[in-house]
Amino acid sequence: MSKPKHERSLADTEAQAVTRNIRVSPRKLNLAAGLIRGRRAQDAVATLTFSKRRISDTVKKTLESAIANAENNHSLDVDKLVVARVEVGRSIVMKRFQARGRGKAARVEKWFSHLKIVVAEQQPVPVAEEAA
Repeated sequence: MSKPKHERSLADTEAQAVTRNIRVSPRKLNLAAGLIRGRRAQDAVATLTFSKRRISDTVKKTLESAIANAENNHSLDVDKLVVARVEVGRSIVMKRFQARGRGKAARVEKWFSHLKIVVAEQQPVPVAEEAA
């Protein structure tokens, strides 16, 4: 006996990639994710390639995985892909202690995050013809 298969939650023109337990806080990851929201997939890859943020390499790998999923698993056209959604969520928080003065201790929280990138195939927008 196996689990019943569930319906696909995405549209037929969408594909996703998920990366879990990334060692960065959700606030910092959301800043990197904000760079690519709503952009064309190839522009988003170029933006992340030249970004100076440490986490941009992980976001770029996840985006490239979503693009590969769209091409190989769902037969979508890579040239028409747009970053439809980028979701950043909280994961675990490791609690550590750091020694402070006078025998006290301070808590250090090490945040982890989840990242989900959804790319969608978008039809090209027709250019309005100007009437002369």
